[in-house]
Amino acid sequence: MPGTASPPKSASQGVLFDVDGTLIDSSYIHTVAWWGAFRQYGYDVPMAAIHHFVGMGGARLVDNLLPPDRDRSEDDDIMASHGALYASHWPSLRAFTGAKELLERCHADGLAVALASSAREKDLQVMRSVLDADAFIDAATSSNDAKESKPSPDILAAALEAVGIGATNAVYVGDAVWDMKAAAALGIPAIGVTCGGINAAELRDAGAVEVYEGPRDLLDNLGSSAIGRLMARQDH
Repeated sequence: MPGTASPPKSASQGVLFDVDGTLIDSSYIHTVAWWGAFRQYGYDVPMAAIHHFVGMGGARLVDNLLPPDRDRSEDDDIMASHGALYASHWPSLRAFTGAKELLERCHADGLAVALASSAREKDLQVMRSVLDADAFIDAATSSNDAKESKPSPDILAAALEAVGIGATNAVYVGDAVWDMKAAAALGIPAIGVTCGGINAAELRDAGAVEVYEGPRDLLDNLGSSAIGRLMARQDH
């Protein structure tokens, strides 16, 4: 993609990062946007239920939260409404503390860095602008790059292909149960972060090999993390 860095020539390992709720504080904004979109079409869905499914692609989320006997012809309009409501919050988006520095450290230590996001392309561009870390990002995916959304591993597979790294030489960082399940489907060790609002127990139950509070906590403990162990393998 334009604006991305050149992958380190010696990179044989890489780190994949989810973006929403992992690097950008947006999980609850998505929750509110879905809540508003559902209400516009006559569905009163509790925010707690919505938040649980944030991290899935829109079609999967809608299918999990709305009645199976609904008028499915409205699904695309509901998703478009969510997109418009979410876009109205773009000016409020902020990166989590340490997010940019975490990407910089991974890149500086010779790892390929990819954003494995299933966000819409225009949302991803806004989030990349907020991150201000393109110099440390070797590749990025959006919803355009996968037929199936998380927990399907399609997005992760696309990100691996983009940086030329195999699943056995990668670590994935995400905030949702669906991130952990997508990584498990490819055999990629997954690090969970609780900054998206999902607790550590749920993330571990879904397959996280370790859990941190957010990017800063992971950065502060990088040497002893799964990413640190990946770096150690690269040095030998």
